[in-house]
Amino acid sequence: QVQLVESGGGLVQAGGSLRLSCATSRRTFSNYAMGWFRQAPGKERELVAAITTGGSTNYADSVKGRFTISRDNAKSTVYLEMNSLKPEDTAVYYCARSDFPHRGPYDYWGQGTQVTVSS
Repeated sequence: QVQLVESGGGLVQAGGSLRLSCATSRRTFSNYAMGWFRQAPGKERELVAAITTGGSTNYADSVKGRFTISRDNAKSTVYLEMNSLKPEDTAVYYCARSDFPHRGPYDYWGQGTQVTVSS
């Protein structure tokens, strides 16, 4: 069974930074694409950033230049570095894993971690 555990969320002022981490329990972490999603109250879940097994990345337009996704295959962990945070970044952030190396769909999810950005 695939388990994903997020950490690093919290309350931060606008302009601040947070680093989210997502640790997985499977040794084959390096074989799969990983993604970070978020869901704000009253809104649909959206893809924030994704990274392939080869390290290629893509980002939502709203976070380009501010967020960076990375992965450490030795630690089976994916990260989301978030800088210049804005109040509209407030959401529950979820880590997800695909069964494919370069794309979704993402079938395995963490429990989520709350990020709140105050103005």
